[in-house]
Amino acid sequence: MVERQLQDIGEDNSLLILDDDEPFRRRLARAMDKRGFKTTALASVAAGRAFCTATPPAYAVVDLRLEDGTGLDVVEVLRSKRPEARVVVLTGYGAIATAVAAVKIGATDYLSKPADATDVTNALLAVAGDKPPPPENPMSADRVRWEHIQRVFELCDRNVSETARRLNMHRRTLQRILAKRSPR
Repeated sequence: MVERQLQDIGEDNSLLILDDDEPFRRRLARAMDKRGFKTTALASVAAGRAFCTATPPAYAVVDLRLEDGTGLDVVEVLRSKRPEARVVVLTGYGAIATAVAAVKIGATDYLSKPADATDVTNALLAVAGDKPPPPENPMSADRVRWEHIQRVFELCDRNVSETARRLNMHRRTLQRILAKRSPR
Protein backbone atom coordinates (compact mmCIF):
# COMPACT_ATOMS: atom_id res chain seq x y z
CA MET A 1 0.00 0.00 0.00
CA VAL A 2 2.79 2.45 0.88
CA GLU A 3 4.62 1.60 -2.36
CA ARG A 4 1.51 2.49 -4.36
CA GLN A 5 1.10 5.74 -2.43
CA LEU A 6 4.70 6.76 -3.08
CA GLN A 7 4.13 6.25 -6.82
CA ASP A 8 0.85 8.20 -6.71
CA ILE A 9 2.40 11.19 -4.95
CA GLY A 10 4.67 12.08 -7.83
CA GLU A 11 7.98 13.87 -7.96
CA ASP A 12 6.94 16.95 -5.98
CA ASN A 13 5.83 15.61 -2.61
CA SER A 14 5.63 18.94 -0.75
CA LEU A 15 2.71 19.12 1.66
CA LEU A 16 1.48 22.01 3.80
CA ILE A 17 -0.46 21.12 6.94
CA LEU A 18 -2.18 24.20 8.34
CA ASP A 19 -3.99 23.63 11.62
CA ASP A 20 -4.02 25.44 14.96
CA ASP A 21 -4.59 22.23 16.95
CA GLU A 22 -0.96 21.42 17.80
CA PRO A 23 -1.31 17.73 18.81
CA PHE A 24 -3.41 16.97 15.71
CA ARG A 25 -1.00 18.91 13.46
CA ARG A 26 2.06 17.06 14.78
CA ARG A 27 0.36 13.66 14.59
CA LEU A 28 -0.84 14.24 11.02
CA ALA A 29 2.57 15.57 9.94
CA ARG A 30 4.33 12.45 11.27
CA ALA A 31 1.82 10.16 9.57
CA MET A 32 2.09 12.00 6.24
CA ASP A 33 5.91 11.91 6.42
CA LYS A 34 5.69 8.13 6.76
CA ARG A 35 3.50 8.05 3.64
CA GLY A 36 6.18 9.78 1.56
CA PHE A 37 5.24 13.44 1.79
CA LYS A 38 7.68 16.23 2.69
CA THR A 39 5.56 18.12 5.21
CA THR A 40 5.62 21.65 6.52
CA ALA A 41 3.30 22.15 9.48
CA LEU A 42 2.08 25.66 10.32
CA ALA A 43 -0.50 27.07 12.73
CA SER A 44 -1.73 30.43 11.38
CA VAL A 45 -3.28 32.00 8.30
CA ALA A 46 -0.46 34.56 8.14
CA ALA A 47 2.24 31.86 8.17
CA GLY A 48 0.29 29.78 5.62
CA ARG A 49 -0.12 32.72 3.23
CA ALA A 50 3.57 33.61 3.49
CA PHE A 51 4.61 30.00 2.90
CA CYS A 52 2.29 29.55 -0.11
CA THR A 53 3.52 32.81 -1.62
CA ALA A 54 7.22 31.90 -1.24
CA THR A 55 7.13 28.15 -1.97
CA PRO A 56 3.68 26.92 -3.02
CA PRO A 57 3.37 23.20 -2.16
CA ALA A 58 1.92 20.51 -4.42
CA TYR A 59 -0.47 19.38 -1.66
CA ALA A 60 -2.14 21.10 1.26
CA VAL A 61 -4.33 20.13 4.21
CA VAL A 62 -5.95 23.27 5.59
CA ASP A 63 -8.16 23.72 8.64
CA LEU A 64 -11.16 25.92 7.90
CA ARG A 65 -11.20 27.91 11.16
CA LEU A 66 -7.94 29.13 12.57
CA GLU A 67 -7.27 31.55 15.41
CA ASP A 68 -6.30 34.40 13.07
CA GLY A 69 -8.85 33.84 10.30
CA THR A 70 -10.12 31.32 7.80
CA GLY A 71 -8.06 28.73 5.99
CA LEU A 72 -9.92 29.56 2.76
CA ASP A 73 -7.68 32.66 2.48
CA VAL A 74 -4.67 30.35 2.29
CA VAL A 75 -6.41 28.15 -0.31
CA GLU A 76 -6.96 31.25 -2.49
CA VAL A 77 -3.28 32.25 -2.27
CA LEU A 78 -2.16 28.70 -3.05
CA ARG A 79 -4.54 28.46 -6.04
CA SER A 80 -3.23 31.75 -7.44
CA LYS A 81 0.40 30.61 -7.13
CA ARG A 82 -0.06 26.94 -8.05
CA PRO A 83 -3.41 26.13 -9.74
CA GLU A 84 -2.73 22.38 -9.98
CA ALA A 85 -2.15 21.97 -6.22
CA ARG A 86 -4.40 19.45 -4.47
CA VAL A 87 -6.04 20.90 -1.36
CA VAL A 88 -8.10 19.20 1.33
CA VAL A 89 -10.04 21.40 3.75
CA LEU A 90 -10.58 20.02 7.27
CA THR A 91 -13.10 21.31 9.73
CA GLY A 92 -14.82 20.47 12.97
CA TYR A 93 -17.78 22.53 11.78
CA GLY A 94 -19.19 20.48 8.92
CA ALA A 95 -21.80 22.49 7.02
CA ILE A 96 -22.95 22.38 3.43
CA ALA A 97 -22.37 26.13 2.90
CA THR A 98 -18.72 25.96 3.98
CA ALA A 99 -18.12 22.80 1.92
CA VAL A 100 -19.50 24.54 -1.18
CA ALA A 101 -17.37 27.63 -0.49
CA ALA A 102 -14.24 25.50 -0.08
CA VAL A 103 -14.83 23.61 -3.33
CA LYS A 104 -15.64 26.82 -5.25
CA ILE A 105 -12.36 28.35 -4.12
CA GLY A 106 -10.52 25.28 -5.34
CA ALA A 107 -10.36 22.66 -2.60
CA THR A 108 -10.09 19.12 -3.92
CA ASP A 109 -12.04 17.67 -1.01
CA TYR A 110 -13.62 18.59 2.30
CA LEU A 111 -13.30 16.36 5.37
CA SER A 112 -14.75 16.64 8.86
CA LYS A 113 -12.48 16.37 11.87
CA PRO A 114 -11.23 14.18 13.27
CA ALA A 115 -9.96 12.77 9.98
CA ASP A 116 -7.19 10.22 10.06
CA ALA A 117 -4.10 10.21 7.83
CA THR A 118 -5.51 7.48 5.57
CA ASP A 119 -8.62 9.54 4.79
CA VAL A 120 -6.48 12.62 4.13
CA THR A 121 -4.08 10.68 1.88
CA ASN A 122 -6.95 9.14 -0.08
CA ALA A 123 -8.49 12.58 -0.58
CA LEU A 124 -5.18 14.14 -1.67
CA LEU A 125 -4.33 11.35 -4.12
CA ALA A 126 -7.81 10.77 -5.56
CA VAL A 127 -7.90 11.01 -9.36
CA ALA A 128 -9.73 14.13 -10.56
CA GLY A 129 -13.42 13.38 -10.90
CA ASP A 130 -13.22 10.21 -8.79
CA LYS A 131 -14.35 10.11 -5.22
CA PRO A 132 -11.91 8.77 -2.66
CA PRO A 133 -12.93 5.45 -1.14
CA PRO A 134 -15.11 5.63 1.95
CA PRO A 135 -13.29 5.31 5.27
CA GLU A 136 -12.69 1.74 6.38
CA ASN A 137 -13.60 2.38 10.00
CA PRO A 138 -15.96 5.36 10.05
CA MET A 139 -17.05 6.84 13.36
CA SER A 140 -20.42 5.79 14.64
CA ALA A 141 -23.21 8.38 14.73
CA ASP A 142 -22.99 8.36 18.54
CA ARG A 143 -19.26 9.08 18.37
CA VAL A 144 -19.76 11.94 15.86
CA ARG A 145 -22.39 13.47 18.16
CA TRP A 146 -20.12 13.08 21.18
CA GLU A 147 -17.17 14.69 19.31
CA HIS A 148 -19.38 17.63 18.29
CA ILE A 149 -20.60 18.15 21.86
CA GLN A 150 -17.00 18.01 23.17
CA ARG A 151 -15.86 20.54 20.58
CA VAL A 152 -18.63 23.00 21.44
CA PHE A 153 -17.96 22.43 25.16
CA GLU A 154 -14.29 23.34 24.67
CA LEU A 155 -15.16 26.40 22.57
CA CYS A 156 -17.46 27.58 25.38
CA ASP A 157 -14.51 27.35 27.80
CA ARG A 158 -16.02 24.25 29.41
CA ASN A 159 -19.08 26.20 30.54
CA VAL A 160 -21.94 23.67 30.76
CA SER A 161 -24.76 26.23 30.77
CA GLU A 162 -23.43 28.09 27.73
CA THR A 163 -22.76 24.83 25.86
CA ALA A 164 -26.28 23.57 26.61
CA ARG A 165 -27.75 26.85 25.36
CA ARG A 166 -25.76 26.73 22.11
CA LEU A 167 -26.65 23.08 21.51
CA ASN A 168 -30.30 23.77 22.34
CA MET A 169 -30.13 21.06 25.00
CA HIS A 170 -31.19 20.89 28.63
CA ARG A 171 -28.28 21.49 30.99
CA ARG A 172 -28.85 18.27 32.98
CA THR A 173 -28.97 16.20 29.79
CA LEU A 174 -25.66 17.71 28.72
CA GLN A 175 -24.14 17.00 32.14
CA ARG A 176 -25.15 13.32 31.85
CA ILE A 177 -23.59 13.09 28.37
CA LEU A 178 -20.36 14.72 29.56
CA ALA A 179 -20.14 12.37 32.55
CA LYS A 180 -20.16 9.27 30.33
CA ARG A 181 -17.24 7.78 28.45
CA SER A 182 -16.92 8.45 24.76
CA PRO A 183 -18.75 5.98 22.49
CA ARG A 184 -16.78 3.91 20.01
